[in-house]
Amino acid sequence: MRFTCEKSMLVTGLNIAGRAVAQKSSLSVIEGILCKAGLGLSLTGYNMETAITFDIEAEVTDPGQCILPAKLFGDIVRRLPEGPVTVVVDEDFKVSIRAGYASFTISAESADDYPELPDVNSGRPIRIPQNKLKELISGTIFAVSENQGRPIHTGVKFEVTNDSITTIAVDGFRLARRTYHPEEGTTRELSFVVPAAGLKEVEKIVTDCDDMASFTLGTKHILFQIGTATLVCRLLDGEFLDWRRVVPTNCPIKLVAHVSDLASSVERVGLIVSEKYKSPVRCVFSHNEVLMRTSTTIGAAEDKCALAGDGKELEIGFNVRYLADALKAIPSEEVTLELTNGLSPIVLTPVDDKHDFAYMVLPVRIKNG
Repeated sequence: MRFTCEKSMLVTGLNIAGRAVAQKSSLSVIEGILCKAGLGLSLTGYNMETAITFDIEAEVTDPGQCILPAKLFGDIVRRLPEGPVTVVVDEDFKVSIRAGYASFTISAESADDYPELPDVNSGRPIRIPQNKLKELISGTIFAVSENQGRPIHTGVKFEVTNDSITTIAVDGFRLARRTYHPEEGTTRELSFVVPAAGLKEVEKIVTDCDDMASFTLGTKHILFQIGTATLVCRLLDGEFLDWRRVVPTNCPIKLVAHVSDLASSVERVGLIVSEKYKSPVRCVFSHNEVLMRTSTTIGAAEDKCALAGDGKELEIGFNVRYLADALKAIPSEEVTLELTNGLSPIVLTPVDDKHDFAYMVLPVRIKNG
């Protein structure tokens, strides 16, 4: 096998595909990176749960494939001088790497024992701009559960209808939902749950541009195509929370807040709250303002934030981090706060129809006084 390609592209490919390489495995071949040279160069990392393939333009004079030691090969390539890199692999899997005056010789392995990647090409892809896919993921993934006792909630649920693509995440204390309405109908009705680990890699690959990405649903796997990168991961099985049933509607108290102002107040009050010194933030919603205060063994904090509307002196407690996370994810400048009573969740919703989201945070019981 022999190919030549630009160092910058090779580094990019190794960085992206390398994130799916198994760190330690009883199957030693997946601790390496699969390198295929044909019409171009293809690099693949696969940890038996998630596979990432990145295609690179390369001049291939001798097609072939092998498994390269991921860390060593990556460390070498990153330190090579800028410009073209030539890699030659002989019949004994001795690898020669050259760029400028630098040269290295390392060993590779045969690709014969590399596991076959899941085949998801039988389905019809659904296209979505990369920036919209990124918003769907980043706007919900922070709320996935870390409790392995309910593995279905360690992923993000995708619901696809003809006129919408929705993502939902829950962890038992909060819920996050984002919805994108494509200009053209998807002509599909789909529902599936993608593990957070795989989606975090998708989130790193997608950019803020409006170039199209796509995802294709298989029987047990989902395939994401983003530019020259392909990611395949196993879907989660189980019964996801009926989220429409648990999100309150027709809440009697509705207030409007500037997201940045409210987020700043929450963050200030939360400065004395930590994993070690936990305490809820106590909120009193009155006429056109909310008073927030909290106290722990290290001190106390209090702040006010202007709102539009009458909170009717409703007093309610929240986990300060959950409230801050929800506010950070809101894409608009203003948000509607929907409240019922001191024992019901707060729901953050859009003030207009430019956005479609909902963030729900369950209350924390607070002591009187």
